[in-house]
Amino acid sequence: MVRFKSRYLLCEIVFEKPQYRQHIDVGSVNRNVRNAISQMHGDFGIGCCSLRLEVTYLNAYTGIVLIRCQKDFYRILSTTLLFITFLETKNQKFPCFFNTLHVAGTIRSCQKFLIQYNRRQLVLLLRDCKTKKERESVQTSLLQCSLKVWNEDQPYHGYEEMEGADTD
Repeated sequence: MVRFKSRYLLCEIVFEKPQYRQHIDVGSVNRNVRNAISQMHGDFGIGCCSLRLEVTYLNAYTGIVLIRCQKDFYRILSTTLLFITFLETKNQKFPCFFNTLHVAGTIRSCQKFLIQYNRRQLVLLLRDCKTKKERESVQTSLLQCSLKVWNEDQPYHGYEEMEGADTD
């Protein structure tokens, strides 16, 4: 049996207004990405990418999304993400753009990068704190950032073990 190789694109969805994040879901992101590929690359693009294209992880609170596609065609997906200017959900359009943070071959390496990225963001927040109470809450958040080590006794399911994963 042949193993299908994938690429994972870890992206941040940056909305015009942060309260728009609560309206996104996996289905709407998946649908909008497929529509954008179809518009940008036509039938060839959607034919190449549709086999393994899937939104693997979405955190609506932070706007982080993990998209899986075939290894051979991940450049089609990455170029398409640049041209998405809004997400449409329930006949409402929310202006946004995709910021690609990391491209990797495994979910695990994306997870490690995301933990380091979140730590850097928390350090920036710590620097901008004005009161002692704000500073203490950011420090406790920093101390709670850790990578769960996978062992062979426990099955590894990928996206469920990512910090803050929404498992519906």
